[in-house]
Amino acid sequence: MKKIILFVTTAILLMPMSMRADEGMWFLMFIERLNHRDMQKMGLQLTAEEIYSINHHSLKDAIVQFNGGCTAEIISKDGLVLTNHHCGYDAVAELSTADNNILKNGYWADSRKSEKHPESSLYVRFFVRMDDCSKRILAKVNASMSEADREKAINAEIAQIEKENNEGGKYTVSVRSFFQGNEFYYFVYQDYKDVRLVGVPPESLGKFGGDTDNWEWPRHTADFSMFRVYADKDGNPADYSETNVPLQPKHYLPVNLGGVKEGDFAMILGYPGRTNRWMPAGGIEQNVKFAYPAWVEGAKTGMDNMKKYMDQSDALRLVYASKYASTANYWKNRQGMIDALSKFQTAKSKAVQEAKFDKWANKPANKAKYGAVITNINKYYALTNEKARHDNYLQQLFRTTAFGTIGRTLGKQLDAYVKADAAKRAQVAPALAEMATEMYKDIYIPAEKDLLAAQLKLYATKSTGYKIAPSVDKIGAITNYDYTKFVNAAIELSIFSSLDKVKAFLEVPSQGMLDNDPIYVLSNELLSHINSKSDEITKAQNDYSASFRLLVEGLRESKIGTIKYPDANSTLRLTYGKVRSLPADKRNDAKINNYTTLEGQVKKYKKGDEEFDLPARVLEMQKNKDYGRFADKDGSLHVNFLTDNDITGGNSGSPVLNGKGELIGLAFDGNIEAMAGDVIFDNKLQRTINVDIRYVLWVIENYSGAKNIVDEMTIVK
Repeated sequence: MKKIILFVTTAILLMPMSMRADEGMWFLMFIERLNHRDMQKMGLQLTAEEIYSINHHSLKDAIVQFNGGCTAEIISKDGLVLTNHHCGYDAVAELSTADNNILKNGYWADSRKSEKHPESSLYVRFFVRMDDCSKRILAKVNASMSEADREKAINAEIAQIEKENNEGGKYTVSVRSFFQGNEFYYFVYQDYKDVRLVGVPPESLGKFGGDTDNWEWPRHTADFSMFRVYADKDGNPADYSETNVPLQPKHYLPVNLGGVKEGDFAMILGYPGRTNRWMPAGGIEQNVKFAYPAWVEGAKTGMDNMKKYMDQSDALRLVYASKYASTANYWKNRQGMIDALSKFQTAKSKAVQEAKFDKWANKPANKAKYGAVITNINKYYALTNEKARHDNYLQQLFRTTAFGTIGRTLGKQLDAYVKADAAKRAQVAPALAEMATEMYKDIYIPAEKDLLAAQLKLYATKSTGYKIAPSVDKIGAITNYDYTKFVNAAIELSIFSSLDKVKAFLEVPSQGMLDNDPIYVLSNELLSHINSKSDEITKAQNDYSASFRLLVEGLRESKIGTIKYPDANSTLRLTYGKVRSLPADKRNDAKINNYTTLEGQVKKYKKGDEEFDLPARVLEMQKNKDYGRFADKDGSLHVNFLTDNDITGGNSGSPVLNGKGELIGLAFDGNIEAMAGDVIFDNKLQRTINVDIRYVLWVIENYSGAKNIVDEMTIVK
């Protein structure tokens, strides 16, 4: 442990300690050196070893990555997992039917036997350890290499490092780049794949406020769901089996019912997905003016066409519920990014910094290495602005339609199948049939026709500054860019128009039929087109990649840059700050605008409204102030609260911990006023929105009557 803590690169050792404590996503292995003293001053009562240890159990052993995109935490000795409602959404939707819609009505297992296992992939990833491998990897590259050759050399060394540390496949090892390729660390994980649903509140609570309240404060949302990790009898990862037993974790989080107040210490451990705080001014400008507007418009087009069918029946709503929710989340996020980045003139402030850097870079001592950096970066963005707009329209077609990417999913598998010999076909046919069966659970052909036609029209008519896919352009010119008839005919003729046709193809495969399938041909053309680029762009991209890496290196070397921590990249980080209010808001009935109450939630209630309806039992319990042991000392039931922690997507489901490492809340959102947070941290406005753990337990025990689940937790009063 001492070796790992002390083995810190010189650049990181030089990080100033005066940085505001609420900014930064920090590596756990450097907490003792960089952050521990600050955290103690703010209220931390744990040692660095109690947060991160490779020899003893520590907080990091209770934090898991949930299904690759969220965070979760272990909260009982029997492997009980807590994460966000929206993180468990896909699994709950899969387990729901029109007759037994647990997504809509909620569900709580009354025994281990009644916990539900989804058929599709669901796993949690435990973090074992990390270490620095920068010197080893960077020794394999030199400044004369092209970016392609550099990447090839790095990937070869990464493969070797991962092989050396996976202990024969026991662990998953991931080497990740930091500071734009200037440093590298490897992370060792252990994955558990038998994860079962324990409980979820009804959607009216878990998604209360819907799209209207998404990214907004004040919030009143029970954004949580619960699962359990199972292992074999020896505690090792195992595929799903009825003989598996609940995992006995190395560490689990105790739950504190004391509540929070303004200024209380709060730390969050989790897996933030992606920040871009080193992004150059040209990249911010490209996103605000070209990429994000196309993303927003494409997402809205997909949402509108999904919603039209979702409103027709509960069965169709379940088909598109997950895709719609994901699309809506990023639709609002990207619009918020446009507004915030524009309002705060982030590109302008970055340009000022880059002008200072360029002046430093062109001093005689620095010019050979850094002199062309800003020129190369700006040339790349000028050359790719219109392509960024084009690509985002096309990406939304891929994200919202089932058939846009068929060429690299089921279609690619069928192509390999038809080329295989009879013995190989017989071997893989059952798996392909199962893959197709799963896929068609989330497809309704009339909706897919409308989605594809609408997205093709948007793409063809709005991507005016960059050449669109040839056949899309040709068809549009003939039909005045109305793709309805083309799409209807193409899908009807396609083997992908139904599960039965796919299964029939498996029985009698034909290369000619696949090669001439209109949907397969269209998908392959769109995928090929988005990945193609001119020689000019290819060269500019090579120069840009090298220059961006040098920009980050130079900003750190010159100390012109103000950011001292690496961008988020789905690796485990710690952020710390405090409970912190926003200015008073008349929409919030709370005495201090750092929390909300059940009374405030009921005030938002709209009977029959898709976003603001509430179960009658909640209304009754609020009227009677039936809060039980989970009431705050002020007499109300607190629902959500604010901290000033530094988080982003991927932190969804992260535990909010007090100074003793006890669970006080569950992070689930940020506030729209600081939506530029992925690019620039706002000390005044940036907030994390959390579910109060007392509200979580009230929903489980008092509202739902599932006291058996609360009883297995360690409760601290």
